[in-house]
Amino acid sequence: MPTVTLHASAGGSAGQVDLAEEIFGIEPNVAVMHQVVTAQLAAKRAGTQSTKTRREVAGGGAKPYRQKGTGNARQGSITAPHYRGGGVALGPKPRSYAQRTPKKMKALALRSALSDRAADDKVVVVDSFGFDTPSTKAAIKLLADLGVDGRALVVVGADDSAAQLSFRNLPEVHVVAAGELNTYDVLVSDYVVFSSETLPTTSQEDDQ
Repeated sequence: MPTVTLHASAGGSAGQVDLAEEIFGIEPNVAVMHQVVTAQLAAKRAGTQSTKTRREVAGGGAKPYRQKGTGNARQGSITAPHYRGGGVALGPKPRSYAQRTPKKMKALALRSALSDRAADDKVVVVDSFGFDTPSTKAAIKLLADLGVDGRALVVVGADDSAAQLSFRNLPEVHVVAAGELNTYDVLVSDYVVFSSETLPTTSQEDDQ
């Protein structure tokens, strides 16, 4: 079972904490992580691009000129795609890019991502964030004391507004609630920082 140092918010070590083997100690499944992240990014696409077809553009109520005798190719409407200002043939229309991803696949991808970070000693656990009031200065000091540099994902409790407000202004820090932890945010972060309250456990996995 993997273990990491339990850091005290006031500084120093508060002992060791065991990481759940089923969450932080599995062999990462790269293919599943790729599929889940691809689905996450696809779901973020707005899908609002739209072009007008020949029946949607204005004009075209009459033939531009008579059928015969002009020397030009016969034409039926100026809304045809080859006319300037005409409709677009086979152009994009609003659509959803969402992909269906099974819950078990999402769970496996998240466990794989967390296991990958744990294998690189990039999972940091603090006993509590210890913010009575929001303080960005205190958040910077805490991350420095924890040895966290680069891009960090900080997982806070749903009701810990002080910690959320303290970290949210830091450009290299992304804050999520424990229930919003996802594969993409873990993989794009150098470090994942948990408190004792938000650290995933086997019992939490069983409840999902």
